[in-house]
Amino acid sequence: MIDDITVLLADDHALVRRGFRKILEDDEFIRVVGEASNGVEAIQKAQDLKPKVVVMDLSMPELDGVQATKEILKHVPETAVLVLSMHADDNYVRNALDAGARGYLLKNAIDVDLVGAIKTVAEGRRYMGSGLRYPSAESDDELERLTAREKQVLQLIAQGKSNKEIAALLDLSVNTVSVHRANLMEKMNIHRTAELVLFAIRKGLVAPQ
Repeated sequence: MIDDITVLLADDHALVRRGFRKILEDDEFIRVVGEASNGVEAIQKAQDLKPKVVVMDLSMPELDGVQATKEILKHVPETAVLVLSMHADDNYVRNALDAGARGYLLKNAIDVDLVGAIKTVAEGRRYMGSGLRYPSAESDDELERLTAREKQVLQLIAQGKSNKEIAALLDLSVNTVSVHRANLMEKMNIHRTAELVLFAIRKGLVAPQ
């Protein structure tokens, strides 16, 4: 067993983070080193603190858990990300694992599984929570047509972000975001933003509010 597992908690609800902290503080091998309330803050704190594990809520403001996971692993590849979600659908699990998450746990199972899940991913192994299965390896033809950057832009559009906000979050020019948006609509044969949002929800790229 690895001792002194440092953990960053990323969830937009302070009460939930407090509950996680109480669960984890009872274990002698786990040390919570920081908290984040949105995806952007999670990325920054992961870079600053370099935790062994990030416990990442799937649905968060600014950048969601999938987006934040991708960015964290770009900058701190040795960190393991454990995604928490209310959604058991294969699409959500697949998107989290594709982003680089090492584990996926349903929020209703955290009391039983959270400590074990953190220790598992900290040891470099995969963790799939109870009631979940690894999604099939079948590719999604529609999503396969999109580049990784186009998927990011699609997710942020579906979260209600403007081109200017997306540009700031992804460190792109507004014009580049506009081009990605146009390419998305052309590839998907979609002509309205509302249809893009519905497509992203159907594919599990964002969670319905």
